[in-house]
Amino acid sequence: MQPDQIDTFLDLCETRSFHRSAERLGVTQSTVSGRVAALERALGVTLLRRSRAGCELTTEGLRFEPHARALRHAMVEARAAARGAGGRAMTIRLGLQNDLAAEDPARWVARVQALLPEAALYIEADYSAQMCRDVLGGALDLALIFTPHPSPDIHFESLGELTYRMIAPPGQGLEALAAVTPERYVLANLSPAFSRTHDALLPGLAFPVLAAGQGATVRGMILSLGVAGYQEERAAERLIAEGHAVAVEGAPRLTQPIFAAIHYRNRHRPVWRKLMAAMRLNLGSPG
Repeated sequence: MQPDQIDTFLDLCETRSFHRSAERLGVTQSTVSGRVAALERALGVTLLRRSRAGCELTTEGLRFEPHARALRHAMVEARAAARGAGGRAMTIRLGLQNDLAAEDPARWVARVQALLPEAALYIEADYSAQMCRDVLGGALDLALIFTPHPSPDIHFESLGELTYRMIAPPGQGLEALAAVTPERYVLANLSPAFSRTHDALLPGLAFPVLAAGQGATVRGMILSLGVAGYQEERAAERLIAEGHAVAVEGAPRLTQPIFAAIHYRNRHRPVWRKLMAAMRLNLGSPG
């Protein structure tokens, strides 16, 4: 069994289409068919059955799928271990939701280095869906995310939450919530959970003219366009202290839950338990 055969089979498990998998993998349909055929010969079973609607997994394919996911994860981990980390004992591949990485990435680095001084650290900032895929595939060891995307191979734990405050540039007449209208507001569309809380507490601002899915982009709009919007509390306090913003009186504080995503096989391993505890502590520590 070759890595490209496993990857192709798992992609077909998602798409159920040889044509679509060929497009996603950047190969021809005949290459996809050849990889599946070679994998089936190696296993001595039929994994997929073609039909006019696409393809479907056989009973043997359904049985093999979780093992294929485990094999892919193990192969990615093995490649990373073989490359080494410049003499370091191990490499920690940490994924951070964009808003967690943007404000103060050094505090995450410092916490990991204090806990595991002999480890090399790689940090990737991204959105929840992609980071869950990276944890599943083995590209990330641990990810701190806003929105869990359930998978039988990913273990999720709640770490805490971030608090967000509504701010506005000074001198714009937006010092009170009553003055904030949909035309003078930018929605921080950070996650489904955040949006549900926002819309329940601020129904009049549920459909503004402006919206963005990243805190840094929201901040740029607030400062450059003279509108109100939500920022993570540390960032909001810094902008207020520097005189770039004022708190909007009467606006509720909103919270965003933070979850750790880790491969199911690593959930009880001591090093990852310690690292998740450190991330939980870091989330609650002062900036």
